[in-house]
Amino acid sequence: MPTSIPKQELMMSGHAACAGCGAVLAMRYVLKALGEKTVVSVPASCWAVIPGNYPAEVLKVPMVYTPFAATGASISGIREGLDIEGKEDYNVVGFAGDGGTADIGLQALSAAMERGHNVFYIMYDNEAYMNTGIQRSGSTPFGAWTTTTPIGKDRTFKKEKKKVVADIMMAQGVPYVATASVAFPEDLIRKVKNAKEIKGPKFIQILSPCPPGWYHNSEDTIKVSRLAVETRVFPLYEYNQGQFSLYKTSKFVPVEEYLKIQGRFAHLKEDEIKEIQNFVNERWEFLLKKEGN
Repeated sequence: MPTSIPKQELMMSGHAACAGCGAVLAMRYVLKALGEKTVVSVPASCWAVIPGNYPAEVLKVPMVYTPFAATGASISGIREGLDIEGKEDYNVVGFAGDGGTADIGLQALSAAMERGHNVFYIMYDNEAYMNTGIQRSGSTPFGAWTTTTPIGKDRTFKKEKKKVVADIMMAQGVPYVATASVAFPEDLIRKVKNAKEIKGPKFIQILSPCPPGWYHNSEDTIKVSRLAVETRVFPLYEYNQGQFSLYKTSKFVPVEEYLKIQGRFAHLKEDEIKEIQNFVNERWEFLLKKEGN
């Protein structure tokens, strides 16, 4: 269902992000959906430096900095504190990258979800530890080059499949779980608004391309994001209190079209691209079955 994009801007110009940063768009759209009564907690990540040096600021809402592993604990405490003050109408948002979510922060995230706090956890997924030099994370996809999975003569690119945290959150029974893309802002905003209607924990994983880490042109961020969905590399779905729905694009694009515009996949051979296509096809069938159930 189409959703209009709110005109209000709660993110200001002058940030220190790279040109074409998907994480900046993710934050902008999330805040448009949530509004002024929002508190954001950010761990060590690109978003810890995007606002620039103190006293610079780029958000018109409060932002709390927290240690790398502690986003789940941070938003739990903020939520409880605001509730004690009678400010239950404020949104509390953890906004963390994939390194601080899929790896370092997974325990604190899982604990916050298990305790049932009325919080949002937004994972902006740029598929590596980008802020510290493009190191591989659990969310890095199979086949990708990173500085800790270099190619070389041994071809030591990332050999493991991507860890999909949204799937883990569904398995844990989180009331609202969704995936989203900055190339589909109406869908992203609609999902955040849907999550806002639920009292309890909410988790949204947003694919957020990183031009320096993915080795694509900064002006191609939206193109890359759209191709990720059209190739089914990053399916868009929504899990709302037990009801699962999967977004189907109007066209299907072979995975090679997504891979070839990113330098991090330039080394892949034909058989490796076919292997990735098989991964994608298998996961799509799995999600279709889940929707059918």
